[in-house]
Amino acid sequence: MVMAIIATRIDGRLVHGQVANLWTTKLQATRILVVDDKVSQSAIEKSGLRMAAPTSVRLSVLPIKTAGEHILAHKYDSQKVFIVAKTPAPLLELVKMGVPIDEINVGNMSQTDETRSITRSVNVVDEDVKNFEELDKLGVHLINQMAPGDTPVEFMPLLKK
Repeated sequence: MVMAIIATRIDGRLVHGQVANLWTTKLQATRILVVDDKVSQSAIEKSGLRMAAPTSVRLSVLPIKTAGEHILAHKYDSQKVFIVAKTPAPLLELVKMGVPIDEINVGNMSQTDETRSITRSVNVVDEDVKNFEELDKLGVHLINQMAPGDTPVEFMPLLKK
């Protein structure tokens, strides 16, 4: 069986220039799977994501439970799926459902009044930290890599600073 998931990234902007062009091209993804309960309910946000996605790539914007069910039902096995979420929470839920995610690239988490900065592009709240720690305990390798040309850095030591 061909494993469909080729990469998983946390990016607060979901599908934008970097994900749409650089990452999708480098990974040769055939489908971008955005996992987000709120965004999946918003026609406006979904159409914005569709406009940002490359025309050569299929885009699915699904609630967490549906995304997990589709993956576990082997719905995307013939495809190269690139999973994108805004925070670690949906990915942790997928892992707990049994979705085989080996590595997560923590690329970009937007700054708000509640967040603290981990790197130039990654800002977290306490809940994110708990979720990252749980993912780490579950054996998911966490890296920080902004663009495909950058050297990946181990993420957990950054979190502990």
